Amino acid sequence: MREGKVLVIGGGIGGLSAAIALCRKGHSVAVIERDPTWSVYGVGIIQQSNVVRAMDQLGVLDTFLDAACGFDAVEIYVPDGTRVARIPTPTLVEGKPSNVGIGRRALQKVLGDSARALGAEIRLGVTAEALDQDETGVSVHFSDGGAGRYDLVVGADGLYSQTRRMILPEAESPTFTGQSVWRYNFPRAEGLDALCVYNGPTGVGLVPMSADTMYLYATTPEPDNPRYPLDGLAATMRAKLAETAPAIRALAQRITEDADVVYRPLEGMMVHGPWHRGRVVLLGDAVHATTPHLGQGAGMAIEDALVLAEELSFRDTPEEAFAAYRARRYERCRYIVEASLAICHGQIGKGPPVDNHKATAEMFAVVSQPI
Repeated sequence: MREGKVLVIGGGIGGLSAAIALCRKGHSVAVIERDPTWSVYGVGIIQQSNVVRAMDQLGVLDTFLDAACGFDAVEIYVPDGTRVARIPTPTLVEGKPSNVGIGRRALQKVLGDSARALGAEIRLGVTAEALDQDETGVSVHFSDGGAGRYDLVVGADGLYSQTRRMILPEAESPTFTGQSVWRYNFPRAEGLDALCVYNGPTGVGLVPMSADTMYLYATTPEPDNPRYPLDGLAATMRAKLAETAPAIRALAQRITEDADVVYRPLEGMMVHGPWHRGRVVLLGDAVHATTPHLGQGAGMAIEDALVLAEELSFRDTPEEAFAAYRARRYERCRYIVEASLAICHGQIGKGPPVDNHKATAEMFAVVSQPI
């Protein structure tokens, strides 16, 4: 397809990655983001070896690594705190770490600055209210009263995608899993040089995020899907960690600031039908939202962006490109969604327990394959 004018709906990880990849292919890109403050959780995110490779393919690897903390192993602990495995993780870019931890705000800055430097326009506090398409393009009506005409529209607007509802109203909807995730930042523990995963009914992980910081995540059973008030949230998180390994219980005593606790119910979804309609296509959580148990949600969205941009450059028409993009992405994304959900269900008694050592090794084998 010739170079075109593209609108990306959503200024998160997937949307910004799409903007970078499309700009590098010569497209003119505008990004709109609903949140006028473009706010991001202040905690971190794991980006594994396939994401390091994807960042290299996006052309932002050095900037990304400068903002992150690299590591080359995953350690597995049983509920009493005994380490049972240290798994070296594959390096997919020679001379670079196989995994990183990075603050979400730092990651957004890397991607946002890179997209703008390549010429992408980013507009905040704006949504697409209507998408009227024909054989030659899409007319978009914006919430601020403006309008625009685009060759293509990319919906990267997340789990509750308005774009998905507009173009694929019959598609699957998010489903609550029965589990939630808690996150909190700490000074980095001495000697922490790997992702440390603690098994048990409450799954816990420690992730190095910079030379000085790390974050803790914990997944807890929440069958009634409660929404906890901010007042007292730190005490609630501490209580949730009361039956974990001794090292985690000790760390939990330092969870004191309600405003620094990030709590989120876990939902998942896989769109098994088409990922596009006409000249409008979806990526990331809008079509394959995964729980965080394998640390691959953002990675799948970044890979989506690269493949989408590639297929648009290979194919004669948008619909051919969109079909080829989905064909390349579907099985990999389905695997991540289903394997992550199996770990979740095992932790809360909705399925058989999953061996995290085996699941982690299998995941790395899958995502190490070319995209």
